Amino acid sequence: MAVKIAIACYPTYGGSGVIATELGLALAERGHEIHFLSYQSPQRLAGEKFLPNVFFHEVEVTAYPLFRYPPYDLALASKLVEVVETYGVEILHAHYAVPHAVSAVLAREMLGNGVKVLTTLHGTDVTLVGQDKSYLPATRYGIRKSDGVTAVSNDLAAQTRALCMACDIEVIYNFVDTERYRPRPCEETRAHFAQEGEKVLLHVSNFRPVKRPDVVVKIFAQVAAAMPSRLWLVGDGPELAGAEALARELGVGDRVHALGQRRAIEQILPCADLFLLPSAQESFGLAALEAMACGVPPVASNVGGLPEVVEDGISGILGDPDHADLLASRAIELLQDQKAYRAMAAAARLRAVEHFDRSIWIGRYEAAYRRLLES
Repeated sequence: MAVKIAIACYPTYGGSGVIATELGLALAERGHEIHFLSYQSPQRLAGEKFLPNVFFHEVEVTAYPLFRYPPYDLALASKLVEVVETYGVEILHAHYAVPHAVSAVLAREMLGNGVKVLTTLHGTDVTLVGQDKSYLPATRYGIRKSDGVTAVSNDLAAQTRALCMACDIEVIYNFVDTERYRPRPCEETRAHFAQEGEKVLLHVSNFRPVKRPDVVVKIFAQVAAAMPSRLWLVGDGPELAGAEALARELGVGDRVHALGQRRAIEQILPCADLFLLPSAQESFGLAALEAMACGVPPVASNVGGLPEVVEDGISGILGDPDHADLLASRAIELLQDQKAYRAMAAAARLRAVEHFDRSIWIGRYEAAYRRLLES
């Protein structure tokens, strides 16, 4: 049964926006009608093939002199009402609690026509924004008043239950298109930023403090001291300049390359030997999963939902991000043992395919939609 779904999300490269977009496109390929709503077109939507059942609706906020801060949440709620009334949308799928869940609940109340709200929690909407006393009541309200709630890991679901007390949460893991994200030859791409025989370590993020780019650089500096290697930094954000400055301070600045924002990340990931993600907090770790699908073992933190994705010592390396020395020594040991490295790279790819392929988890979302419509 085809369903008409409105997806409210952030349009940026962060995990919530990426999964929301990938989910909508996968659902559209299965025949559902998808309406994206945000303040700009989602990054992952750009350049995708034309699908006649995918629509984007820009949420515009009028800057009246009376408003010191333009009320995006109200504009989003009004746009959701408009889309439901115009297209007959049946499900409002809010990715991220604030403001999307709150706006979706408000839209449902304004409509009064039985439209359902499903909220997917991605992490910082609960662990960071949700803990802020300025947003805590609104976060709880949006979650509790949703008709259905999903979380991207068991760890996040547990934290949300602690925050919201008794609320029913279904865990639906993030996923990856393992046909798009797969091992592939990279000699030409590697030649641009690495010499023959050098190892390539890769970090992809929005370079916020929680991603610990300083630890990324510290790990790389020790690896570079042990063997010829390069560090590629993909993305942009407030901590990028500090990471580059630390690299120069540690004497490896000439071996660190900031590649900026890149859309075709699936063509860059397979070029790496290791993927570094020593975050202070990760509710799932989508970037690590995408690397695993490309046959690249992650060196990551043992926090949040990452242990649910990466098997320490089998499909990647997990450790305390405050102990960069230990993570670096394990990375060096792996890179120096080609047999062990090949086994871990193969295990990383296998885990992505067998446990996190999008075909597994898209069906779980479809089942969640059906339950809401039948309730």
